[in-house]
Amino acid sequence: MSATFDLACDLISRPSVTPEDKGCQEVMIARLEAIGFTIERLRFDDVDNFWARRGTERPLFAFAGHTDVVPTGPLDQWQSDPFKPEVRDGLLYGRGAADMKGSLAAMVTACERFITTHADHQGSIAFLITSDEEGPSINGTVKVIEHLEARGEKIDWCLVGEPTSTSQLGDVIKNGRRGSLGCKLTIHGVQGHIAYPHLAKNPIHLFAPALAELSEIEWDSGNDYFPATSFQVSNINGGTGATNVIPGDLEVIFNFRFSTEVTEQQLRSRVEALLNRHQLNYTIDWRLSGNPFLTQPGALVNATVAAIKAVCGINAALSTSGGTSDGRFIAPTGSQVIELGPLNATIHQIDECVNAKDLDRLSAIYEGVLIELLR
Repeated sequence: MSATFDLACDLISRPSVTPEDKGCQEVMIARLEAIGFTIERLRFDDVDNFWARRGTERPLFAFAGHTDVVPTGPLDQWQSDPFKPEVRDGLLYGRGAADMKGSLAAMVTACERFITTHADHQGSIAFLITSDEEGPSINGTVKVIEHLEARGEKIDWCLVGEPTSTSQLGDVIKNGRRGSLGCKLTIHGVQGHIAYPHLAKNPIHLFAPALAELSEIEWDSGNDYFPATSFQVSNINGGTGATNVIPGDLEVIFNFRFSTEVTEQQLRSRVEALLNRHQLNYTIDWRLSGNPFLTQPGALVNATVAAIKAVCGINAALSTSGGTSDGRFIAPTGSQVIELGPLNATIHQIDECVNAKDLDRLSAIYEGVLIELLR
């Protein structure tokens, strides 16, 4: 049992299914106010956020994270109540234990210890906390960043508490993320009777050659930090359900996870040029979730690598794999952004859990980063 463990349990016990916060932020705010942070509560639509800052000078180091969690799934499949934290065999179970209430607790206690021993630290420390990361992500971090940008407040270094570790705590630091470009494509044909194909136009048949070509394209070769851009179809839907009707439309949903070697506009242009070359009648709706970002080795990366080495005795690897995170909203402001948190093996799963001892070690790593950058 420890301060970090106790705080993590308090946060886990609050059923903050996105976009609900259920008081998690007020728990954090009370702890941060007690050590000299100034708090701004920022509610946008149905989403609670807060910005807390201690100090007025730069450089500004910010912890970023979210109090919302994904739904539990079937409760009868959990070994224990997902909102009643329970330790079994050294693992702390509960929804959000790994993603990311354990990280939030570690951030707060790291600051409490750091400020106790470094009350006159250099620069400033901040927290950017949202309850809209697991949802549509439109009234959370992106709005807080717009609020900060409007008054010229800049984050120099940002550590996002996403669960990045794979085999042991601290083995992976995310120093970037791929971009995500989604698309809803509708191919328009002509509905008709299956026995009279000459009177119809089957959009499935019309699109098949174009899909085959899209699947074979090498969009780029990646680079030292990013794998090659990937094109994946996630859903195809067409037809009325009847076996004797040629569908009038075909809906295709696909996604690009793309590297810094290609731009959103280049991907869009290539796809649309291919569709036009195949003489398809279509409508298309693109949605950019975020552009790729990369933090090169420098002050923030080096401080985090050193802190992990000191606490865990391992050399962390840098990676840009995985999905998107709220880092995609912070990096475009010019901030160096990295992600570091506990093991991600059980996130979004039934019986989500975190190694209870890792919570204190993670807090020690976060404190080490603060010492490296701001003591």
